[in-house]
Amino acid sequence: MVPTESPLLVARGVRKTYRSQADDVEALKGIDLDIHAGELVMVMGPSGNGKTTMLNCLSGLDDIDAGHVLVDGLDLHRVSDARRTDHRARRMGFVFQSFNLIPVFSAAENVELPLLVIGTPARVARRRALEMLDRVNLRDRATHRPAELSGGEQQPVAIARALVAEPAIVWADEPTGNLDSQTAEAVLDVLFDVHRSGHTLVVVTHDRAIGARGTRLVEVRDGRIVVDGPPR
Repeated sequence: MVPTESPLLVARGVRKTYRSQADDVEALKGIDLDIHAGELVMVMGPSGNGKTTMLNCLSGLDDIDAGHVLVDGLDLHRVSDARRTDHRARRMGFVFQSFNLIPVFSAAENVELPLLVIGTPARVARRRALEMLDRVNLRDRATHRPAELSGGEQQPVAIARALVAEPAIVWADEPTGNLDSQTAEAVLDVLFDVHRSGHTLVVVTHDRAIGARGTRLVEVRDGRIVVDGPPR
């Protein structure tokens, strides 16, 4: 998909420092980044150099110490926690390496949760959750809890949950990190299909073969963006 002229996300001068009694660690040292609707942005870099911190700060999961992050024109770090949480629930989806499914909920209940949080009627939420599970070929596992699903089934459920509210942007942090190569490829197929359908994805990965499959590669080193352009 060709990016639109107006960025979906604009980040300028984003800084983040983790403070402790022993030491202060400056994790982000002035991040500038635009993300357009329809992009598939792969974020790479050595471990401990700021990839996940950048994702968390740009999505509003973590606070920042300086700079601005605008999503849909809303400055995430200049609004109340409640306003930021509401915007995140309505306009963002998240996929994590550890799946983060609620163990006492079925697959369908996990998927419908974001809709219930924003006030969608229960019957509508359940219908849309089942439609999303159908999209990732897991509708027949709708009543199963996470412990009854393999890792290769849990991650597509997490992807369905991330997409069910039709977010403007989906953040995925090492979505294949806990999976074997065959299962990882199946999960990537789901993510790439999601992108082809028009969703904007930002994917953190340590795997260069995966990074090369995006429309854009952003490389983070020592808290700074050192590469931003087409995959090599």
